[in-house]
Amino acid sequence: MNIPNKGSDIDIRDAFFNEVYTIASKDPNVIFLTADMGAFSLDAFKKDLSSQYINVGVAEQNLVSIAAGLALGGKKVFIYSIAPFVTQRCYEQIKIDLSCMRLPVTIIGSGPGITYSSDGPTHQAIQDVAIMRALPEMTIFNPSDPVTAAAAAKMSYKNDGPVYVRIDKGKLPLLYDEEEDFSDGLALLKKGCDLMIIATGIMVCQAFKVIDELAKHSIDAGIIDLYRVKPINEELLLTFIEQSNRIVTLEEHSIIGGIGSAICEILVDNEKPHHLKRIAIADKNCVGYGDREWMHSFYGLDVNSITKAILEWGKIRNCFRRKERE
Repeated sequence: MNIPNKGSDIDIRDAFFNEVYTIASKDPNVIFLTADMGAFSLDAFKKDLSSQYINVGVAEQNLVSIAAGLALGGKKVFIYSIAPFVTQRCYEQIKIDLSCMRLPVTIIGSGPGITYSSDGPTHQAIQDVAIMRALPEMTIFNPSDPVTAAAAAKMSYKNDGPVYVRIDKGKLPLLYDEEEDFSDGLALLKKGCDLMIIATGIMVCQAFKVIDELAKHSIDAGIIDLYRVKPINEELLLTFIEQSNRIVTLEEHSIIGGIGSAICEILVDNEKPHHLKRIAIADKNCVGYGDREWMHSFYGLDVNSITKAILEWGKIRNCFRRKERE
C-alpha cells in the first residue's frame, strides 16, 4: 500500500501558520509572539497584522510570561520557537504561568524530534512529549500532514486551556481530506488483522512504508494516526485495537514518556492483554553527526530497521505463527 498523496506541495508548518493567519485576520484578540523565529508563511502576518505580531527576541522564558499576561487580559495567544527551547528551557514558566492558571496559550514547537538533526542535541526535541504531557490541563497535538496541521491550529484556537503543538518542517504527503472532522484525536488510516501500528507525526508516513515491507512477509498491518497525543481518546483507541492483539508504537521521540508509554498506561488501566512493542529513540545520546535520514538509521527508525525489529519481536512472541502455518 502506497502512502496516500493527493499532490499537496505546502510545507506542514506553513499549513499551520496560514490557518493561524486566517483566524487572526478575523479575530483581533489573537496575538502571535515569537522568540526571534521566522517562517516564510509568517511574512503576511507581520505585514497585514503587525499590531497582533510581537517578536520578544531570544528570550523564551519571558515569551511565556508575556503570553500569560496577554491571556489574562482576554487575548488568545500563540507563541513560537524551536521545540526544545520553547518547552524545556521555560518549563517552569509553562507549569506555573500557563498550566496552573489554565490559560488559553498555544505553544508552537517547531522541528520536533530530530528535525534539526545536524544542529545536534541542543536543537533536538526528543523529550518534549514526556515533559509536556505530565502537565495538567495541557493538550498536545502532533500533526502528520498539512491538513491535520491546519486542523490543529483551529482546535488550538477553540481550546480554552494551554496547548502544545509539535509541528514538523517540510512537505509531507496528504493523508486526509480537508473536510474531515478531527475532534476524535486519532484516526484509523488502515485496518490490519495481524498487527496495529500506532504512530504520530512524521512517523505516520514511515508506518505506511513499513506495512508494505511487512506485507511481503504475509503480515497484514494497520495504522492508527495519533495526532492528538493528549488527551488520548481511549474509548476509540480501544475500539480500533480490538482488530488485533498485537500493537507497535512508532514515534520520533525518546522511548521514555512518549506515546509508547501512554499506550502502555491505557492498556494496563483497562486490563487489556495486548502484546506491545515500542519503537522510538533509544535512551542514549547520539555522538554522531548527519542528516535526518542518517539519524533515523542510527536510532533504528529507518524503514528497514523498523521492519526488522517488528519481525524479530513477532518471532519471539510467536505473534505471526498463524500466517506462517498458512
